[in-house]
Amino acid sequence: MRRIAAILAAPFLLLAAYPAGAAAILSGAGATDEPAAEAEQPATTGAIEAERDADEDRRIAERIRGIYAAIDALSRVEVAVEQGVVTLNGTVAQPEQMDQAAAIAGRVAGVVTVDNRIERDVAVSTNIAPAIETITGQARGLLRALPLLGVALLVAIFVIWLTRWLANRKSLWRRVSPNGFVAELLGSAVQFVGVLFGIYLALKILGATALLGALLGIGGVIGIAIGFAVRDTIDNYISSVMLSLRQPFRANDHVVIGDDEGRVVRLTSRATILMTLDGNHLRIPNATVFKAVILNYTRNPQRRFEFDLGVDADDDPVDAMKVGVEAISALDFVLDDPKPVARIVEVGDSNIVIRFLAWLHQERTDFYKGRSLAIRAGKVALEDAGFAMPEPIYRLRMDPRSAPVTTVAPTGDEGAPAPAARQQRPADEVATDLRPETHVAELVDRERAETGGDLLDSDRPIE
Repeated sequence: MRRIAAILAAPFLLLAAYPAGAAAILSGAGATDEPAAEAEQPATTGAIEAERDADEDRRIAERIRGIYAAIDALSRVEVAVEQGVVTLNGTVAQPEQMDQAAAIAGRVAGVVTVDNRIERDVAVSTNIAPAIETITGQARGLLRALPLLGVALLVAIFVIWLTRWLANRKSLWRRVSPNGFVAELLGSAVQFVGVLFGIYLALKILGATALLGALLGIGGVIGIAIGFAVRDTIDNYISSVMLSLRQPFRANDHVVIGDDEGRVVRLTSRATILMTLDGNHLRIPNATVFKAVILNYTRNPQRRFEFDLGVDADDDPVDAMKVGVEAISALDFVLDDPKPVARIVEVGDSNIVIRFLAWLHQERTDFYKGRSLAIRAGKVALEDAGFAMPEPIYRLRMDPRSAPVTTVAPTGDEGAPAPAARQQRPADEVATDLRPETHVAELVDRERAETGGDLLDSDRPIE
């Protein structure tokens, strides 16, 4: 309620800051008096008569004096007319009254021109007394208008309270929009409109609707300035709305967003929270997520892996491809459809690089475990088939001016020559648990159960 009172008090503070305008609004009078309106009119122009009546200067002077006598601020102005030229003397309290006197005199028929010699009276008593009287009169007008101000304030508070109560009915907005974020936006919009409507009704009762236009104009200018200042925040907010409407992932999906990889923990109104494969939280602004390239590994359970093996340049690469593919196909976790394949990707300095590709089911086999065993199976099969897998070979040129190099035959621990070749490992595969790693996924499920829901909804469409 204190926030509502502060919002409602703003227009009335403006009324208090400008009491002259407030008194005019509350009394229903115009913004200016009749003499002021006359001051805005230009002096009469036209041709100067060649002949004049003898009494015309007197009639002009009497007419101007009569008008000045009806205006308290100009009652001390002296008027003299000769040949249609009006000379004004005397003192006034305010500079604008000098212009008002000249404008009035110039509008009288028969006046050729006005010689304004009026001076401002800077005496304290002359200027303070009218100001005090004006303030006192405006204060009396505001006191008389207090009951009306009270009614306007009560109407505004009731309207704002009613719309706020309606905005807090979350179950209603949930039925209008199943998306929690959009439902929250609708409630906030209703509350905002309620505040504006309450202020409008209050000013309408006071007869000061023009003040609402001024407030809206000032608010628009301030809104534009704030919009430029927080455009990144607004961009992030709009991106949150779009992500909540068309969700590119579900909770606990394994995704790569730009250069960041992990499992989705939640989608909030500001950011997307990932849990990296190392178990750390990663917060990405929704504006970045909305614009980024998103790779979702969870959407398709089948996933292809690949690896490269090199054989000697003298070996037949086609035979090596056949041997490697047969070894990979024999693995239980490798899918038969699509079948494993092999390609020659490069002829190096000392070998031919062959790339093997195969598919596995991520829900039954861990991707990295399966790929590791496939690499081992392909390597062992190629070695057992007699294919050499050479390391890079470098040719050394010895400088004849350097000292000769002495070659010493390697020996074992007891001085016996070392084995010429390393013993071949058994070809049988080591029993390995190939089930997918679920520790990070379990951490995500546990955290979501503890912290509650978010903007991710399995009933919403997914892109």
